[in-house]
Amino acid sequence: MSTRNKLQKFAENLSFPNVFENFVVSQPQLIGQNGAKVDLKGKWAAEHFKNDNPITLELACGRGEYTLDLARRYPNRNFIGIDIKGARIWRGAKTALDENLTNAAFLRTRIEILDHFFEKGEVAEIWITFPDPFLKTRKANRRLTSHPFLDRYKKILPDDAVIHLKTDSPELYEFTEEVLPEHPDFEIVYSDFDIYTKPLPIPELETKTYYEKMHLLDGRKIKYIKMQRVNS
Repeated sequence: MSTRNKLQKFAENLSFPNVFENFVVSQPQLIGQNGAKVDLKGKWAAEHFKNDNPITLELACGRGEYTLDLARRYPNRNFIGIDIKGARIWRGAKTALDENLTNAAFLRTRIEILDHFFEKGEVAEIWITFPDPFLKTRKANRRLTSHPFLDRYKKILPDDAVIHLKTDSPELYEFTEEVLPEHPDFEIVYSDFDIYTKPLPIPELETKTYYEKMHLLDGRKIKYIKMQRVNS
């Protein structure tokens, strides 16, 4: 993608009513439509979505394919796709606007500072869809199912909330199976190394992202882990 095209999409993001951005990690201020500063922590449902429906986050959402499909499936729930890549956010946000999916929004920020933008218990569910597995051992703490990230999630999730991981990476799958039992606040309730060889446990897994379809053509196995927040 050309620099000019990216810059155009970044500018359009600022004009969209369903996109919010944070530009400086050390200053966790959200910017909304037309550059307006907004504070939605604890108020996403009431002030943005204008309802009291539960909120699901899609982390590392890319083009927001899961955010969009879940919003289509469940009109009585709210969905927020989160990614740091502005051009990817643009695609998901534009589609949501074109389809009038008022229960889908997008947040451009780093996942490391999620708790600055969501209140304790404000998020009912998290999907982690095909994140970077960070295969080098020295980058293990950057994996979205590592203990540092689980500690962040527990700040915004209520008891019994669920996190879904869908990945084609055997390394990330095995890593998650190893580290989850060591964390006092989460437990694995379902795990499958190859989900498409049997009936799917939940219908949401039917959604296939652009890259997932490519992975399947390459013969890769798609893995799934369901984690639950343990009562504190």
